[in-house]
This record gives sequence, C-alpha cells and structure tokens, in this order.
Amino acid sequence: MQLPSSETTSSVVRPSAPVSKGVKTAVREKTVETASMSGATRFTPPAPLLDESNASSDDENSRPFGLAEEETVNFPAQGLPESAEPPVQEAALVSPPKRLSRAAPAMLASPVTRYAFRDAKPINFGRSSPRHLAVHGVDVSRWQGDINWMKLRAQGANFAYIKATDGGDHLDPMFMKNWRNADAAGLKRGAYHFFYWCRTAGEQADWFIRNVPKVDGALPPVIDVEWNGESSCRRKPSREKVLEKMQVFMDKLERHYGQRPIIYTSPDFYRDNLRGAFLDYPFWLRAVAAHPSKVYPGRKWLFWQYSGSGLSHGVTGRIDLNVFHGDERQWRAWLGGGGQMMADAD
Repeated sequence: MQLPSSETTSSVVRPSAPVSKGVKTAVREKTVETASMSGATRFTPPAPLLDESNASSDDENSRPFGLAEEETVNFPAQGLPESAEPPVQEAALVSPPKRLSRAAPAMLASPVTRYAFRDAKPINFGRSSPRHLAVHGVDVSRWQGDINWMKLRAQGANFAYIKATDGGDHLDPMFMKNWRNADAAGLKRGAYHFFYWCRTAGEQADWFIRNVPKVDGALPPVIDVEWNGESSCRRKPSREKVLEKMQVFMDKLERHYGQRPIIYTSPDFYRDNLRGAFLDYPFWLRAVAAHPSKVYPGRKWLFWQYSGSGLSHGVTGRIDLNVFHGDERQWRAWLGGGGQMMADAD
C-alpha cells in the first residue's frame, strides 16, 4: 500500500476568525482539502493576482537566506512630507480561533520597555512611523553573535524571535543559548523556521518540533517563507505547491504546539504566492522602505519588520527591528490569549 504523501495535510480544523465589527473581508479563505490516504490534495482556486504595476519598488528584494541575516539592500533615507504616509490607526483585534485542546496559559508580560534603538539607515515613515507603536522587539540568529540580552531589553526589546531551524537538518548553533537567555532577561520569546523549497514540508516540521521546546508562555512559532536564492536550493514551486507545503508545515506545528503559526514573508514572495491566501493566519511583514499598508495592500498584520539596520547596546553590528500592531493594552490582551489574536490591516 502506498504511503501517504508528506505534503498532505489532515486533522486540523481551522475555523475562520470572526472579524471585528466594521471590518469586512473581501476575499474568501483559501483552504487545503485532503482527498484520501492516497496523498492527493486539492485547493480552492487561488484568488486572481492584483495588478501591482504602481506598487512601491523600494522594498522588492527578498531577504538573503533568513529573516535575521545580514542586510544587503541599501535604502536611503527619504524626506517624505507628513502627508505622504497613512495615519496610524489603533489596531482592531479579532476574536481568537478556538484552541485545539485546553485553554492556553496566559503569557504574562513584563512591563513594556520603550523604544530606544538607533538605526544605521533611518527611514522617514511620516505619520505612520513604527515609533508611534508601543511594543518593539527583535529577531536574531547566529549572525548576532553573543548577545547581552539584559542590555538589549533595556534598549526597548520586549520580544525576540529566535532562529531555530532551516530545511530538514540545520539547527542554528546559537538557538538554545539565545532561547534560554532571552527568557532570563524578561523578553517574550518565540522560534522561527526558515523554509526550504527543496525539502518536504513534513520532514521540516518534524525537524522544528524535534529542536524547539514546547514551553508554556512561548510566542507562537513562525514559518519564514521567502525564495531560497542565496542557498543551494534555487527551486521555485508553483503557487499551488507553495500553499500546499506551507499548510502541511503549519498544520503539524499547530497540532504539536497548540498555537496557530505566524507567517513571516517578504514583498516579492508575497506578491508571487500569498495575496488572498491564509486569511485566518497572523502575518509578520517585512517592509523596510514603506508602511505595510502600501507594500501589502489590504493584508492584516500582527508584526512589522521595519528595519534591517538597527543598532543597540548588547549586540555587535546590526539587528532587525520589529513592532507589534497595537498598544500596550492590546499586547497584554494578545499574550493573555495565548498569542491567538490577530490585528487588522490599516
């Protein structure tokens, strides 16, 4: 009897999150359906891609090989008028999907430390500056070396996403040290996986689960999806195959950790694959030259990576800077719900 495909997903029920009052969703949720134990899968037809001929080209390049790697794209500061960016709106939160089993433990937050980072390549985001948002954090990997987490926390890092794995056989050598020390310094911490398009989704999920502890109070796991152009894997599967592989990976993590994974992505990969997809998943968006509402029109987002050139005490060199889509009250509410709420698009 033929074994089921490792790219086939099953057994996770993903109810749509009800949208908060006044917010309407124009595109239907895209889901994967399993046909049988034969491993065949089918998708509802993907939404037609929108014309983005007038989209900003300043942020089109994907990150090289993982979201915390060295920045290679040079974006000069732009002296934009105050009216050039949309005003920051208070993030509207939607109700969390039901948990898979027991209720999530509250992820109690330490007092929020205010923004005190510097930036080697500052961008003028106008009225939509991330500085107007309260809860900032970082993402790190081995490239940040030996981190002084107490100093990093004092600079304004309230959370950290830490590189854990990529592909099906690579573990970041600094992961466990960063995982322990970030927690000891009082940061909320989570782990991310850099997805390889040359490995099956099932084996990548197994590798992540093998190496990332299931810990009460940890932030939801992250799948980092970009094209792998800087690695030995140059494969670019079809959009249908990309969505299928992502769904398999995310379902397996959701079953294990009891939290819906967060999707991190970059502008070019998003345009190729993710517009109109995964509407009931939280997104973490890279947008280092313009507000996410311009780079990813209509997409709800939870985290915004707004710089790849941050400077901070406690870290040698540059570090990625991120911000949570909401105020301090909403941050605490999100943590208290086990990291299961999502923020709406501006």
